Amino acid sequence: MAALQIDIMKVKQLLLLKSKNKSNRKIALEIGIDRNTVNEYVRKLEASGRSYEELLELGEKELQNLFPSKEALDKDRYATLHALFPGYVNELTLPGCTRQHLWRKYQREHLDHYSYSQFCQLFSDWLDSKKVTGKLEHIAGEKLFIDYAGKKLQLADKETGELHDVEVFVAILPSSLYTYVEASLDQSRESLVKSVGNCLKFFGGVPQAIVPDNLKSAVTKASKYEPVVNKTFRDMGDYYGCVINPTRTYSPQDKALVEGAVKLVYQRIYYELSKMTFFSLGELNQHIRKLLEDYNSYKLQTAGISRFKQYVEFEQQHLSPLPAEPYKIKHYNRAKVQKMGYVYLNEGKSYYSVPYRYIGKQVEVQHTIDSVEIYFNKDRIATHVKSQRRGSYITVKDHLSSTHRYYQSWSREFFVKMASAIGMNAAVYVGKLIDQQPYPEVGYKRCQGIIALRHKYTRERVEAACKKALDYDICSYKTIETILKNNTDMELQQDDVIHKIKPHSNLRKAGNYK
Repeated sequence: MAALQIDIMKVKQLLLLKSKNKSNRKIALEIGIDRNTVNEYVRKLEASGRSYEELLELGEKELQNLFPSKEALDKDRYATLHALFPGYVNELTLPGCTRQHLWRKYQREHLDHYSYSQFCQLFSDWLDSKKVTGKLEHIAGEKLFIDYAGKKLQLADKETGELHDVEVFVAILPSSLYTYVEASLDQSRESLVKSVGNCLKFFGGVPQAIVPDNLKSAVTKASKYEPVVNKTFRDMGDYYGCVINPTRTYSPQDKALVEGAVKLVYQRIYYELSKMTFFSLGELNQHIRKLLEDYNSYKLQTAGISRFKQYVEFEQQHLSPLPAEPYKIKHYNRAKVQKMGYVYLNEGKSYYSVPYRYIGKQVEVQHTIDSVEIYFNKDRIATHVKSQRRGSYITVKDHLSSTHRYYQSWSREFFVKMASAIGMNAAVYVGKLIDQQPYPEVGYKRCQGIIALRHKYTRERVEAACKKALDYDICSYKTIETILKNNTDMELQQDDVIHKIKPHSNLRKAGNYK
């Protein structure tokens, strides 16, 4: 350890008690100093080679010489160690590096070295003088701190000149102090996820943990010990292969570094932007990026190099690779599987099939901008490409029961073919009916009803009814049913019979009835 700062009167008390064979522990209690300090005093006193009684005879100056002050340290030895400290600061940001590793390296390379305790004390003193102790708390590639600035920037409306506030997202890698800044319209979940994705792309890699400051768009329930991260943000962390670890409430030290970065952003970026007017978010972020480049290239007084250079030399290689595509935000809905084997998604007003054995079950629907996944008890049971057409049915045939698969085979051609078994007029009528419907599915049910009439009436009568109904502009099941009920089709059949009888001598003409 470094030289002790002593009170000579307490040293004399210590000598007196040691001459009476008191233990170091009891001496510490009696004279009110730490036991380890007593141990160090005793070690140095015994190293003099004199008895306690002989030491009691010495004057204050002679006793003082047994405990060299900090100023008495060998200047050359200290200067050698002092020159190593800046490099040690950067080495400590590397994963797994500790002060003990550095001391062992120093010990191997310098015969006239300090003890480990002295090394640590001198290093701490140097760090205090440079005010860079906070940096040593962070390992390269370990964390990314994110937050929104308290002060907002503004966009102007081109037509009215009205100013609208926009949020400012700030992120910092605490080891290298490399910083990212971006303006966004709000602090919504979608905006936050987008900003984090842009931020990771800017850094070119992913840290082990993302540390948000209990933002409402990231944290469902704040807690000092176990905050609850919302599903979307947790899913984003899983996608990028990192954990989400919000700062503790009522623990300002957890977010001091990012708050310090925000203050510097006010000075280096906000001030310059205050001289300009922006009409779009893209234009504003373009200027922020230019100022951010200068900010990260500025040489730090304490480290002697810029944030960007620290990032490239000590941190970049410790970030994990980015996925090929950025994370797409997921939305979560609860739904019940309908009797037909579909779940309804309100967004897009569309239906998506699930295996028929889950009919009646409650499921979770997770959907992004281009995909839909359906889960039952956390097991994925269906995956679909998201439909961009409202009111559509998205179907995987294997999901359907045999009955439902029959329904899925319905088409215009299917019903025309079925109706052709009744007759040519029935086939033409069914095709015309389907063509008149805004949604073919509506026509399918009506066609099914017309074809089913053959079980109640003869095929010839249904064919005749369809022939008669072809003269009407509007086709419907009700029309055919009414013709058959009123036997109107029979009149048509009688006319056909008359037209089919050949003239003969017994056949009376119209003149016979005058």
